[in-house]
Amino acid sequence: MTRPSLFRRLSYGRSGNPDGQAPQLGLTELIDEPRISEILIDHALLGVRVQVVLRMLLSVFVLATVLLDPPADGAAFCIVVAVLYAVWCLAGVLAASRIRVGMIRFAWLALFVDLAVLVVLIVVASRSDQVSWTSDVLVNGFVAIPMIAATQLRPRVCALVVIPTVVVYFLASALARVPNGEPWSLIAMRTLVVAILALGSVMLSTVQRSRVSTIGSLAAQRARLLDETVRIEERERRDLAEHLHDGALQYVLGARQELDAARDGTDPDALARVDTALREASRLLRSTLGELHPAVLEQGGLAAAVTDLAASVEQRAPLTISVDTVGWPSDLRTTSDPMLFATARELLTNVVKHADAHTVELSVEFDDGTARVIVVDDGRGVDESTLDRRVAEGHIGLVSRRVRLEQQGGSLTVTRRPGGGTAAIAEVPVVDVGARAQSNVDPLSEP
Repeated sequence: MTRPSLFRRLSYGRSGNPDGQAPQLGLTELIDEPRISEILIDHALLGVRVQVVLRMLLSVFVLATVLLDPPADGAAFCIVVAVLYAVWCLAGVLAASRIRVGMIRFAWLALFVDLAVLVVLIVVASRSDQVSWTSDVLVNGFVAIPMIAATQLRPRVCALVVIPTVVVYFLASALARVPNGEPWSLIAMRTLVVAILALGSVMLSTVQRSRVSTIGSLAAQRARLLDETVRIEERERRDLAEHLHDGALQYVLGARQELDAARDGTDPDALARVDTALREASRLLRSTLGELHPAVLEQGGLAAAVTDLAASVEQRAPLTISVDTVGWPSDLRTTSDPMLFATARELLTNVVKHADAHTVELSVEFDDGTARVIVVDDGRGVDESTLDRRVAEGHIGLVSRRVRLEQQGGSLTVTRRPGGGTAAIAEVPVVDVGARAQSNVDPLSEP
């Protein structure tokens, strides 16, 4: 009876975020990001500029209506109001290029000015008992207000504007009905159309806000990934310097001292100690180079590479690492091997630095076209929420690995084990699979 794989044993009672993605940040959180706030402000300014352009077109419509078809009563008053409204809209267009950030929040209040102008003109134009088409034409101007409100990044503010617009539209249409004798059924149908436009504007505002939030979240994640890349490079340089200084360099210095003793001829065992020191220095250098660019990954495959990686980590950390490669065919080569190896290295690095663990199980498996790396430790235990907090603090080494796996259709899940410790599972579907026939020569043997 075959032993079940580590992945199947961990799958029972597995929890966490199924998508493996950090939650999308809202505009309130993103505005605190210095480099992201500029993106959000640019989108908000673009919305304000669209508003003033649409409002200017609305003022042209109003002015043309009262000039080409003036009402029978109060024509002069209507023309003056239309001209003042056009001047006000023109001033808004000129001021849009110099608008301050603090004024963006209150730009939506101008929509109530649009409503007030249309209501005043329609009321005045409807006072005459004579047949007049002025009010009937001006009523159509209410259709533009939901379009202007849709440029808002705040759906609640948009709803606060368009709901009164629908009510005022119905009342204005009722007033315009008196001189024109328009049927109530037609007024009801036109009001329904405006209500649909109002609902659509709120939905468009919601979609626009969601898109801006998504863009801001991606930009924030990109900025953090770039910062983390720099920190990872600095950490790798520092770790490399420590490995060389505390490992191979010490043996080289020791060999140099033994050479002085060998020259004097006073110690017959000095050359043997020199040979031992140089051999150990060579071994440590090969181990360090193997972590940086594992040639064994190309020659021996992922199973051999992670075995060497575990041995290298054990030498410099108080850990016992057991490696299980039974589920990985020895002749299997995939295009995802370098990515899975880098993920295993990052997971082991996190165990050494943060888990406070004593034992680690490292397993590589290939099952039904899916390549999988599993790292289980008995440390303090972390889960997705802990990782999210670390991401917020700028520690996104695992997140960068997760993003690369997801780009290939894979995933990285981290869960807290019920008995203590952490289980991390990285998996990716494999398309290009190659196999090399086993030879009688061990690719890991030294010449």
